[in-house]
Amino acid sequence: MMKIGITGSLASGKTTASKILSFKKGPLFSADLAVKKLYTKKNFKKILIKKFQINKNLNIKKEITKKILFEKTNIKKLEKIIHPLVRKEMNKFAQKHKKKQFIFFEVPLLIESRLMKRFDVIFFIKAKRKIRFKRFKLKGGEKKVFNLLDKRQLSDEQKNKHCDYVIVNEKNLKILKKKLLDIFKKYE
Repeated sequence: MMKIGITGSLASGKTTASKILSFKKGPLFSADLAVKKLYTKKNFKKILIKKFQINKNLNIKKEITKKILFEKTNIKKLEKIIHPLVRKEMNKFAQKHKKKQFIFFEVPLLIESRLMKRFDVIFFIKAKRKIRFKRFKLKGGEKKVFNLLDKRQLSDEQKNKHCDYVIVNEKNLKILKKKLLDIFKKYE
């Protein structure tokens, strides 16, 4: 089994790249989807309500965002709750698919969380900040949230050092797909 990690800065195209790489090659784990699922679980919501003193009748995700924007240290509190739970799901996923030739992991904070040793190959998807912000806005994201989350990530130069492949995603989907599949041919 070969574990392939896909990472990148906010709105760089990680999800698209992950789907291209994993298509008909192996199962794909998405850390973002794992987090999304957490927000649907009662126990997780209870933990957040207690830890962040949120009224249980309000939209928890919106309230967490407000708390993070109001007090920057709240993002670390949130990560201390979420990251171990996501890692647990990653481990379950790897165990479930251990007989597969390739398994893919889309992990936005792969380098920041020092998870490099868990992967055989790491793809870093990058794009200029201006392009990423435009993409983020198109998905309904706010500038304050983009700036806060973007600052939490390491610079491209720091991430480059830990990745096997750096893919610049600033053109179109056809070009991204060609770059990714040309590289992946080495492993098939």
